[in-house]
Amino acid sequence: QVQLVESGGGLVQAGGSLRLSCAASGSTIGKYNMGWFRQAPGKERKFVAAISWSGGTTSYEDSVKGRFSISRDNAKNTVYLQMNNLKPEDTAVYYCAARGTMDENFHSWGQGTQVTVSS
Repeated sequence: QVQLVESGGGLVQAGGSLRLSCAASGSTIGKYNMGWFRQAPGKERKFVAAISWSGGTTSYEDSVKGRFSISRDNAKNTVYLQMNNLKPEDTAVYYCAARGTMDENFHSWGQGTQVTVSS
């Protein structure tokens, strides 16, 4: 089972940028399709972005399209989420997750990293 650790969260003003990282251990990340999710206070965890094992296919939740970009470096066993033009509504705990195929549910989760966007 792969272990995932997120980093890169913090406090940023609206319009700013952050890059989140998700470092994997225990298994090579190249075996997995990866995703980012977020959970705002009092709300359910929601999908943000996903990337195929090769990096050739990506998908995004509508509200982040054009602002967020998911990428991966399999040699570094790391997945990234570049977040630009951040908005206060992006404030949440961000989680990365892994799954075997694009049809499976995500089965491995990190502990999350807090992103706070001030207005």
